[in-house]
Amino acid sequence: MGKQRKLSKSKLVAYRQCPKKVWLEVHHPELGTISPATEAIFRTGHEVGIVAQRIYDPKGEGTEVDFKSDGVPAALNRTRELLRGNGPIFEAGFAADRALAFADVMLRTDDGGDKAGWRMVEVKSSTSVKPYQEDDAAIQAHIAQASGVDLRGVAVAHIDTTWIYPGGGDYDGLLVEKDLTASAFPRSEEVRSWIDEAQKIVAETEAPEIPIGPQCNTPFDCSFFGHCSASLPVAEFPVNWLPGRKSKALDTHIAETGTNDLRFLPDTLLNDQQRRVRDVTLSGTPYFDAAGAAGALASFPLPGYFLDFETIQFGVPRWAGTHPYQMLPFQFSLHCLAADGTVTHHGFLDLSGDDPSERFANSLIEACREANPIFVYNAGFEGARLKELAQRFSNLAPELLAIKDRLVDLLPITRKFFYHPAQKGSWSIKYVLPVVAPDLDYNALPGVHDGTQAMDAYLEAVDPSTSEARKTEIRDALEQYCALDTYAMIALWRFLTGATGTEGRP
Repeated sequence: MGKQRKLSKSKLVAYRQCPKKVWLEVHHPELGTISPATEAIFRTGHEVGIVAQRIYDPKGEGTEVDFKSDGVPAALNRTRELLRGNGPIFEAGFAADRALAFADVMLRTDDGGDKAGWRMVEVKSSTSVKPYQEDDAAIQAHIAQASGVDLRGVAVAHIDTTWIYPGGGDYDGLLVEKDLTASAFPRSEEVRSWIDEAQKIVAETEAPEIPIGPQCNTPFDCSFFGHCSASLPVAEFPVNWLPGRKSKALDTHIAETGTNDLRFLPDTLLNDQQRRVRDVTLSGTPYFDAAGAAGALASFPLPGYFLDFETIQFGVPRWAGTHPYQMLPFQFSLHCLAADGTVTHHGFLDLSGDDPSERFANSLIEACREANPIFVYNAGFEGARLKELAQRFSNLAPELLAIKDRLVDLLPITRKFFYHPAQKGSWSIKYVLPVVAPDLDYNALPGVHDGTQAMDAYLEAVDPSTSEARKTEIRDALEQYCALDTYAMIALWRFLTGATGTEGRP
């Protein structure tokens, strides 16, 4: 056997999730696909890391080890030099036991001296400490200690979502620590066994045969899922089209029998909604209780508003008075459908980069002056944003809460009275719209087709490096996307009530 490579902490975490994953990461990383959601997590993690350095080094006396620019050997040497000093160290590198780790933060345990030790802090952008992060801390601690560091403690720092940003670049309080010294240090032999097992896996010439299973998305989505599942037979009617939470008995049945097709699921393990989806899917005949849908909406006569919000969230808050990961609205679209079928539109979009919240709230209040019902799709989302705005701006609270009280949710009505086989178990407006109004197409929009893309577009627009011409393109794309969201609800309302008309189409 040739010389073994040093496995990084991330490779060992990959091994803990799935041995096949670590083999693929070492031998065929090009087969992995990073999703936009994962990329967003990476971006947030980078931002949190930058702020963490300011929090743990308020005097600016620390040093960052740049292994990406200098290379691993130089980074390890630089770390050894810095460990002889007293200042904070960021990205300190350690190698031992055929493994490699870089610690987010290393802090002296006292004022210095020959007997001073070190404390390690791993910084996470999560809002709590997850079990895999405890494994992470155990790995880091083992490698550091095995390399000769006098490590006295290890902790994980995560984001405190109850903390409110005071502004002015003061992020003291964003992170809260959980000390893991007592649980991490005794796991050294366990970590060593992970290293041994992972080394054996990556030394093989072929990937281990591991079937698709819960490990594919636990503790996070595997970037190799597309590769591993490509050769699997595709069920004609996949069980993942079942809506809602599967019962424990159903999950057990699927796991034990290997059933992956709706046709082979027993009725007794399905709830009423799941049975309806199964039956509609297999028959190919849509379900629509037209009288029930019309009756549910009969008490909300026109004129009516149709409302949708677009929001942005930051793990590291940018605006005073907001907390981490708060969903902050920067855009709304409001269509009004009159009793005679006439449609008018009002919108709000703030791409200044400043906190849009108060301007958003005032504009929304002005647009919703008439006491009309306000139709939304998933009232829990818009309702929560209105409640948060009311809490932040007490002078606007009565009007904002009055808007909240007027919300009429089309989602549960649609879910109760309509299902089409093409929905594939989803009542997302993106799945419902093509079957109730096939002439309306999100894919025909310029640049923004879903909420994730809307967030990305917002971030690009408020970036100071974005040109005015590009910002104008983004504004147009966002306005068209959000307007289609609310016009889609008008199309859905017309379908559910039996009304007709295409006036005001965006």
